[in-house]
Amino acid sequence: PLLFVSQVIFEHEGVFIHPNTEEEGTEPDLLVSGSLRILEKVRQLLVPRDDAVVIHWRCVCSTLSGHVTCPSIIGLMSRWAFSVSVSDLRSITVKDEGWTFVILQQKEPSTSLPALHFHQGGSREFLDNLRRFALLTESPEDETCLEVSTPNRALSQSFENLLDDNSFGLIHKFRRDPYVATFGGLSKVTNYIYDALRGAEEQQQQRPPEEVADLLGEVIPGLEINQQEEPGFEVITRIDLGMRPQVTRREPLSADRWSKHLDMEGRVQDVDQLKHEVFKGGLCHAVRKELWKFLLGYFPWSSTSEERRCLQRVKIDEYFRMKLQWKSVSEEQERRNSRLRDFRSLIEKDVDRTDRTNWFYEGLNNPGLTLLHDILMTYCMYDFDLGYVQGMSDLLSPILYVMENEVDAFWCFVSFMDQMHQNFEEQMQGMKTQLIQLSTLLRLLDLTFWNYLESQESGYLYFCFRWLLIRFKRELSFQDVLRLWEVMWTGLPCQNFHLLICCSILDSEKQKIMEENFGFNEILKHINELSMKLNIEEILLVYA
Repeated sequence: PLLFVSQVIFEHEGVFIHPNTEEEGTEPDLLVSGSLRILEKVRQLLVPRDDAVVIHWRCVCSTLSGHVTCPSIIGLMSRWAFSVSVSDLRSITVKDEGWTFVILQQKEPSTSLPALHFHQGGSREFLDNLRRFALLTESPEDETCLEVSTPNRALSQSFENLLDDNSFGLIHKFRRDPYVATFGGLSKVTNYIYDALRGAEEQQQQRPPEEVADLLGEVIPGLEINQQEEPGFEVITRIDLGMRPQVTRREPLSADRWSKHLDMEGRVQDVDQLKHEVFKGGLCHAVRKELWKFLLGYFPWSSTSEERRCLQRVKIDEYFRMKLQWKSVSEEQERRNSRLRDFRSLIEKDVDRTDRTNWFYEGLNNPGLTLLHDILMTYCMYDFDLGYVQGMSDLLSPILYVMENEVDAFWCFVSFMDQMHQNFEEQMQGMKTQLIQLSTLLRLLDLTFWNYLESQESGYLYFCFRWLLIRFKRELSFQDVLRLWEVMWTGLPCQNFHLLICCSILDSEKQKIMEENFGFNEILKHINELSMKLNIEEILLVYA
């Protein structure tokens, strides 16, 4: 089956190329007329892919002083047909010579395509349609040049509004134009994900129900499988799990208890037992600075105190070498490096509003803000392909707050980003996978609730997008975020424990959502308004 189908977004006949008359075989005053299209690959997409939108020009006929050219000229014209992905464009130059013509400049290699001459109009419509899929900004050096933003920057801006916007009721606009509307808020992003997940479900349902039943029966002992093929029946059902057992949370791991886990050389003696204690009670703040380095993988569990000191010396040198890379870039160099310029602009914007009510970041000229900025800029040098995407400052802020050290915070952040990397990649495959897994999990745990959400077009739990993207950072108080993250970093009881946390929160809201018969928009609004109203200790009691 095809992974995509091409949809014609824009088409205009009579867009001409003026060949170079010095080329062998060309004739003076030769004009090559063609059809210009913008095509979008519209199937199986979560967010606009880097190759999803293509500009295509092909020859329709050629004219020489108003007459059709001879066959030899027609053969020559085939060389000027081209297709180029919008994501491969560096800039578009727009000029006027009695008519408008545009020049498309590619990134790699840095070459220009043949100029497109709009003798019969249509250039404005072409650019307007192109703006649906890319950000076109006027170059500060040349007013005729429009710089084409990378998909990464466009995605970053979608995250910015996803995280900050509290407006709703814009679903239909988003469906008409998902890329542009992505810049508007949570409801629009999640609905685009919803459509993509629908497509994923269609593929999954091609597997025979009996095969699904057999597979689930093997991996989930005791699961009841309904293999009836009558319309309206679910393939998956669940047994009655009975009354939930009473569980209690323990006291946070103290500094004294932590010291007892270390041998004379500073090795952790029983890693599994230590992780279990952290999972059950979290950590007192005094030990976070040291233990988080283990939980995040910066320090090996088997390392001695001396080995860790040596590792830190190496990591200090490595960090400041990377920091020097961006610190030493001159203004003139940065002016010619649009990606670095964009990263810096986004970072400065985010740093200025990240956790400003926390004492560590509040006020003007706070050194904590400077450290936050410098670590994020250095991370761009560490992983320039990803660079910086809005939301990453939320993941760094608690780590820097705990470490109170630039280098240690950076390397812990690197380890955390290794886990979270797919959340911020352009195609966001990690986000898509997690939402599918979360929907499947809730369907197993609470089929009644899942069926209700499904009836309200909410079965894929796309309203949980922000939860998953930055691991509940905007949903909980700052101190609760610290407790939750250290519990999740233990890897207990499973690597995807954060999905169970999602189910726990949804379980606490189930009664209100169903009793008040919330629809699509009401569910979305209600979940978003839970921010800062959740108590992590109560949530953890469900699974601790």
